[in-house]
Amino acid sequence: MPLNPHVEALLQFMAQAPQIDFETAAPNEVRALFDNPMPLAAPPAVGRVEDLSIPLDGRILDGRLYVPEGAGDNPPLTLFFHGGGWVVGTLDTHDGTCRALASKSGSGILSVAYRLAPEHRYPAAAEDCHDALVWAAANAADLGVDGTRLAVAGDSAGGNLAAAVAIMLRDRGGPALRHQLLIYPVTNQDYSTASYIENGSGEYYLSEAGMRWFWGHYLGDIATDAAPLAALLHTADLSGLAAATVITAEYDPLRDEGMAYADRLQAAGVPVDAAVAPGMIHGFFSMFEAVPDTWQWIDRGAANLKKALL
Repeated sequence: MPLNPHVEALLQFMAQAPQIDFETAAPNEVRALFDNPMPLAAPPAVGRVEDLSIPLDGRILDGRLYVPEGAGDNPPLTLFFHGGGWVVGTLDTHDGTCRALASKSGSGILSVAYRLAPEHRYPAAAEDCHDALVWAAANAADLGVDGTRLAVAGDSAGGNLAAAVAIMLRDRGGPALRHQLLIYPVTNQDYSTASYIENGSGEYYLSEAGMRWFWGHYLGDIATDAAPLAALLHTADLSGLAAATVITAEYDPLRDEGMAYADRLQAAGVPVDAAVAPGMIHGFFSMFEAVPDTWQWIDRGAANLKKALL
């Protein structure tokens, strides 16, 4: 279907901003543009927001806990990993998304500021996210949440990290997950898919040039086939993982790899709710103020979280 009219208007507005040349851009230049979002006019209400430190082996990560209104004394917990190509993104860039998910799902949301590339290349981000979940489960009582009702969620590179954590927990015998909410996740480094060919020029926000830049900074000299926690579509065995919601966007270069991962999960016996959001672009999940139709997709992901975490 055609572009959502609100998305089209937003793209026209964004086209007036300085454009990034990914042939020459340095990480700090890209962060300066991406990591300063406009404040929401009406951020979704939650009962409690708490900034905290997550002490892990050899490093301390920042986190932000959102507890929804009416959650009671022991709500479930979803760890959220922000997008940004493993290079950009902060707790603040996804503050609204986390508030929306918390308020709609009834789950506490712990947003994790994992280490970014290229200062910390693969697999630092994945290890941070895994270890943060293990820490949260062990310290659930102090956080005021139920450490036996756990889920992961993330968008784009954060969706990649959420899916990677699900695999790591299975393989390492970590805490059991009840759900994984994967929002237009990165699952493969393949620029030949139809969705890259159709949508990768940059007119729909995310470009092939940008993804090549992000992958290059995350992996460095590591080949894709030597990075199983990044190129998740190559994972030999996806059985035994938590049920998944996979939401992609019609005008997104990552559409096909996200849906291919959903198909692989389903073929491995994992319950999956997968859908392509028509008329939408990469990043739309965080655009709910400008694109009201986003809410039906937030509602869908949040409803699946709520059902899984009961």
